Amino acid sequence: MTRTHEIRPDLDQGIDRKVLSQLRARFLKLNEGRMARAMEGLSTRQQGVLNLLPLFFHVNHPLLPGYVSGGTPAGLSNFEPDANVLAEAQRLTRSFSYKPRHGSNPPRPIHGLFLMGSLGTLAQADQSDMDVWVCHSPDLSENELTELRRKCHLLEAWAATQGAEAHFFLIDPVRFVKGERDGQLSSEDCGTTQHYLLLDEFYRTAIWLAGRTPIWWLVPVYEEANYAQYTHTLTSKRFIRADETLDLGHLARIPPGEFIGAGLWQLFKGIESPYKSVLKLLLIEVYASEHPRVQCLSLRFKQEVFANRLDLDELDPYVVVYRRIAQYLIARNEPERLELVRRALYLKVNRKLTGTGGRTQGWQRSLLERLAHEWQWDQRQLALLDSRSQWKVRQVISERRALVNELNFSYRFLTQFARHEQTISPINKRDLSVLGRRLYAAFERKANKVEFINPGIAPDLAEDTLTLVYAPSRKEPDQSQWGLYNGSLTALEWEHFAPIKRSRHLIELLAWCHRNGVIDSSTRLALHPGSSDLSEFELFNLLGSLQQSIPLPLPAVAEKALLRASAPSEVLILVNVGIDPLKHHRELNILMTTERTDSLSYAGVKENLVLTLDQVTLNSWNEVLVSRYDGPHALLDCLRDYLNALPGGPRQPRLRVRCFCHNRAQFIAQRVEDILETAQNLLLSNLNHRYLIQVQQHYHVLELIPGQVNHITQATLPGLLDCLGEDRASYSPLHLDPMALDDHDLSLLLPMGRPGCIQVFYRVNEAQADLYVLDEFNALWQQHLPWHDEQSLLAPLQRFLQSIQYRRDAALPMDTAQPANLDTRYYQLLPSGTGRARRVDARSAPQTPVNKPFYDVQAIVGKAAPGKLQVTLYCNQREFSELEHGDQLFSVVAREIVEQRHETERYRCYITDLDLSGLLGDGQGSSNLYLRYKADLERALNEALGQV
Repeated sequence: MTRTHEIRPDLDQGIDRKVLSQLRARFLKLNEGRMARAMEGLSTRQQGVLNLLPLFFHVNHPLLPGYVSGGTPAGLSNFEPDANVLAEAQRLTRSFSYKPRHGSNPPRPIHGLFLMGSLGTLAQADQSDMDVWVCHSPDLSENELTELRRKCHLLEAWAATQGAEAHFFLIDPVRFVKGERDGQLSSEDCGTTQHYLLLDEFYRTAIWLAGRTPIWWLVPVYEEANYAQYTHTLTSKRFIRADETLDLGHLARIPPGEFIGAGLWQLFKGIESPYKSVLKLLLIEVYASEHPRVQCLSLRFKQEVFANRLDLDELDPYVVVYRRIAQYLIARNEPERLELVRRALYLKVNRKLTGTGGRTQGWQRSLLERLAHEWQWDQRQLALLDSRSQWKVRQVISERRALVNELNFSYRFLTQFARHEQTISPINKRDLSVLGRRLYAAFERKANKVEFINPGIAPDLAEDTLTLVYAPSRKEPDQSQWGLYNGSLTALEWEHFAPIKRSRHLIELLAWCHRNGVIDSSTRLALHPGSSDLSEFELFNLLGSLQQSIPLPLPAVAEKALLRASAPSEVLILVNVGIDPLKHHRELNILMTTERTDSLSYAGVKENLVLTLDQVTLNSWNEVLVSRYDGPHALLDCLRDYLNALPGGPRQPRLRVRCFCHNRAQFIAQRVEDILETAQNLLLSNLNHRYLIQVQQHYHVLELIPGQVNHITQATLPGLLDCLGEDRASYSPLHLDPMALDDHDLSLLLPMGRPGCIQVFYRVNEAQADLYVLDEFNALWQQHLPWHDEQSLLAPLQRFLQSIQYRRDAALPMDTAQPANLDTRYYQLLPSGTGRARRVDARSAPQTPVNKPFYDVQAIVGKAAPGKLQVTLYCNQREFSELEHGDQLFSVVAREIVEQRHETERYRCYITDLDLSGLLGDGQGSSNLYLRYKADLERALNEALGQV
């Protein structure tokens, strides 16, 4: 056990040089242990790189790597190479001989070398790179800095020849303390928006290679706020020599804006590599939750060294981060998030604890085994994580739920924290908006959008063999669906297995398989077409068409594209998928001919051979969307939506039309393509006629003119509320007869309507509350709810309104004239009770804690069969669809919600997010429309909750 002896150098009691020397020795002892661990994981040639770097910055020699000229700044403070280093240099260049610098005080412009990154930590891997901070004198001229940069580039190239990926970053300590820097300071750096958090990481993770040591080492934590005075005393009274230390600053305070900048960067990286970002995002959350009294990890690290607790395992940078996050999550009683953090750490370390492949021993494996034992992980859990490279769809979908929940929570947390701390600058606001769009494009669900399930979770989801089945639905009478199953199953076998994925339409399923790499060129497919006309020939060509239109992997989305509303870039239209049009028009069979005739009026008979169309769209945000058109107006509906989605300007989407049905496929495809292209050319040549294509939705605007309404009774009130709640296309003022509503709450709130504003009113009557919303167009929504307190009444509504605003904003250009957020105001009608309300009091918006999670229930409402709606619900990212559960959907979801709740008390469930794009298309529905659907869904869900 390490002997504990805490050192407390105190200005009031006098500082002892011996004590300072002991402190420095403790940091160097820990540093030595970390360096030994780093070396253990490197090859012999990579070890040589680290050993020789101090010498290369100490001397200029034309035979050594990195030589630029004799005038390049050289000379490393307090460094003289030992015999081992010189011998290694001579093995590299036999004719090299070292000549010590002469003179009593030769110039040494290189003040210190420090190693950043994963080396020496639990997460060190064969491919870990070396980020080296080269701290130099602030007196270097621009020409000297140019030469030093060139030397660093040459050393990076030489290191690569030795199998080491090295990056050098020049640090002027004086400028660094002021927050001035020319560029990134590590390969994981987010740029100039992060200073103190980067310094925090440096102090607790950097390995000192040579030169001066940080003066920060010698400042007790309780003197951090007095850092300038304390360090001035150390140097001015010569407790330490001027050339012994360098000063990079203190960590007495971290500005709140840094949490925003660092969080934005980690979220950006987390979209493609979520495991790498989870740990850092949660550490940012921990720090921000402590603001302004943040005790960062580097200060805890320093306390341990001062107390002489030098356990290399417990002071490992990754273990320290994990311990702090675990402490935070345990206190918040969030075991699911804690398990995600543990998985993220385990996968980051990437040392398999099952099997005997690779390096089976070593300190990293031993430490990881100790952690896994502490977490009570069994062999089954370890084997699952160790087989990550073989994970397929089911495991990836399960893991994606946890990761996307975490990333979305982090985004909400950052947004709310910025608003709460009032740290939103114009730059941060723009960055948050762009990041919000990246998250929306990558993870947000909406009707017709193909969900991408594998954001850096597993390397390959392709299945060797799959079975595709079309069969009647067991849950939905008179409906059929497509199912995708693992393996090659016979007609007698597939019914006994659960499908990987269900879809109403084939192209929706195939597009999902292609976008997620479930089917690739080596996948073998068994087909059971059921009552469809799908052949293996058609199936093969459909997959080929998807691969041609959506080539994978998709390139990264440029920020410029995210500043605009998404627009189609590739459009694939597939006609008559799995349908033989002549088979469905049996009277035409006797008229079949080889001559080419119009596919829309076959053989002179007015029968349309275009029965269904499936449109697959890849847009400028890398979203893949699938729309289905069938029925007598399928082609016209498809034409309307295609033309309405076309962007303005010269850049138009690439259009492909394909048909592989049994009869006249080529002619049908060509005819449909001709129609679409002709209409597109006509539209683009005269954009003023676009309105001829658009389908306008008409709204009934209600105006109550004085004298029209004599008196409102309990019998006539429901009808009035229905009229007041009708959707409107624009703001419509209400002119009221004051006498008509004299005794009702409406008499107070209706005159307060204003355009471009959402107004929320509530009135309490014992255990119940009436909730009213006047939306941006002055339409009224009303709901009767149980009353507990203002927070529980208004917070779910506020959360819902924010969610639909997030969806609206994503559909608009960022510089749109429409306000980014509708102003939402809250009021209470007083007095409470059943009597006449006398006044309206303004209330503050509900203040939910910035880091309080909630149970997320998302609904997507779209079109199913013509004239029918389909509802899909997601509970904390888990999907529940009518395809799987039929008319039992709400009962199944209600049971899921009850099982997830820790409380025994039954309370209402709220819809937190709603997508209506499957009904509205690219249109913007009013808030009132969303609230009406929300109320209907919640009614069904809470009725089901009452039956559980």
